[in-house]
Amino acid sequence: MAKRACSTANEDGDRCQAPPLHDGDFCLMHSPEHAEEVAEARRLGGLRRRREKTVAVAYDLEGLGTVDQIRRLIEIAALDALGLENSVARSRTLAYLAQVALKALEISDFADRVAALEAAIGPRLMRKR
Repeated sequence: MAKRACSTANEDGDRCQAPPLHDGDFCLMHSPEHAEEVAEARRLGGLRRRREKTVAVAYDLEGLGTVDQIRRLIEIAALDALGLENSVARSRTLAYLAQVALKALEISDFADRVAALEAAIGPRLMRKR
């Protein structure tokens, strides 16, 4: 049984490979009946990406790919929590963030120790190969 595909062709003449909607010949992205929905989704996606970049710059947050970047996020969350009104929820949030920060410090310490061990043992391992 052949899979149905969207009837829209791109500039090269190749057909869109997306499955068509149940009631038509076009996928959601190419359906004339859904053009307004698709345009609104694209607009909202652009706003989200723009807002994400703005917030990242405002908070000096480069991502979550390193321990230092994760520690920065925890720092931001803790500073924001400190600015909240005194409450049990604020205390719980700060306690949780402290717990997470301690775990991040522990992982960072282990990463530093492993790097030091690899640096010390690395030349010996290379000689054995």
